[in-house]
Amino acid sequence: MSLYRHVLYLLLCRMETDCNPMELSSMSGFEEDAELNGFEEADMKDMKLEAEAVVNDVLFAVNNMFVSKNLRCADDVAYINVETRERNRYCLELTEAGLRVVGYAFDQVDDHLHSPYHETVYSLLDTLSPAYREAFGNALLQRLEALKRDGQS
Repeated sequence: MSLYRHVLYLLLCRMETDCNPMELSSMSGFEEDAELNGFEEADMKDMKLEAEAVVNDVLFAVNNMFVSKNLRCADDVAYINVETRERNRYCLELTEAGLRVVGYAFDQVDDHLHSPYHETVYSLLDTLSPAYREAFGNALLQRLEALKRDGQS
């Protein structure tokens, strides 16, 4: 479980006395797939599979996001195109080092762009898109409210 999900899990556990980590998978857009999730899988090297998992995790909070079909994906690198809710487009590079912006259009890699790596897609999108941050927070709030309603009935 990534650090971000771990924090969400802890927040959700505060709302329930009987907390199960698998309940996070019922949150819209928060699917957990042990075979595809995160950099914590040391033996996982296929970055295209990793990129697909990244897309599935946050697609609910952006306008559009998909693994590039035009740029080379390999065991050690994959490219993801994302359009934020603000309609800004980015090309992201995913490697063992993390994610970083490599272009400001779909399928564009600017070799002169030296943006910092982010350990998670959540961190990267949090810096790029205030609307992502709001959508993510709203999804979490809806889940917490649902847990509270379920606990009162």
